[in-house]
Amino acid sequence: MHELASLYKQLSPIDFRILVGIENEMRRHKWVPIENLQIYTGSSIERLRKRLEFLRGMKIVLYTKTPYEGYQLYYRGYDLLALHTFVKRGTLDAVGGQIGFGKESDVFVGLKNENRVVIKLHRAGMTFKKIKRDRRYLADKEHFSWVYASRLAAQHEFKALKILYPEVSVPEPIDQNRHAIVMGLCEGVTLVDCVLKDPEFFFDEIIENTKKTYELGVVHGDLSEYNILVSPDGITIIDWPQWVGREEINADELLLHDLSMICKYFKKKYSIKKDPVSLLNYFKS
Repeated sequence: MHELASLYKQLSPIDFRILVGIENEMRRHKWVPIENLQIYTGSSIERLRKRLEFLRGMKIVLYTKTPYEGYQLYYRGYDLLALHTFVKRGTLDAVGGQIGFGKESDVFVGLKNENRVVIKLHRAGMTFKKIKRDRRYLADKEHFSWVYASRLAAQHEFKALKILYPEVSVPEPIDQNRHAIVMGLCEGVTLVDCVLKDPEFFFDEIIENTKKTYELGVVHGDLSEYNILVSPDGITIIDWPQWVGREEINADELLLHDLSMICKYFKKKYSIKKDPVSLLNYFKS
């Protein structure tokens, strides 16, 4: 992210217009012809090539010669477009180091009005088959780019946070653009990385927050010890790109899976025995 911040300062207005052009044209082209970018910049082909050469050197865009001269956004280019929008909106003042990563996202710390925030960049397109299988919002899409998949993942997660916050202990949703979300920073460590002095208390906190989530019409769909933060004040449930609505056909099945994962973890680590089916009935009653 520090590297991105440095790159951001080096980009000119025409560079951002080029990136927006590639982003828009990737809806219709796997590789965007250089001629298509002229309408976004009003520049000559010669000037475009010069700026594109710079963007290629910075690993902001990708390039091919066959079957024609074409360009794609690299993840770094999409990151810069999202950051540019956040800066223009006043959502983000500074970016810092990475505090989390996974197969489908990278997470960084940032500053907004001297308050620390979290910047989550979705990488949903890295595993297309799995993403399409697990994501309802892509189920009816025959063809999609990683740009499109990542943006939909961010929109989907941000929607869940807007529904749940502040009734449920989730990160505060601040802003969303493209594949990126800005959220409030939550203190704590993941459940899997700590030893609880009062595991019964934290188990109850997880169950009650999951019940509130269900009452608000949402099922997490991927709940486990890896996406629950714990602190002396309680818990925070994170990572919502796989959520489904309570009325969807497989919602109860996914909710039972979530409850089973939590019960299994607390039984194995703390010898707390709870029945996920009984908990499901408790939720539905």
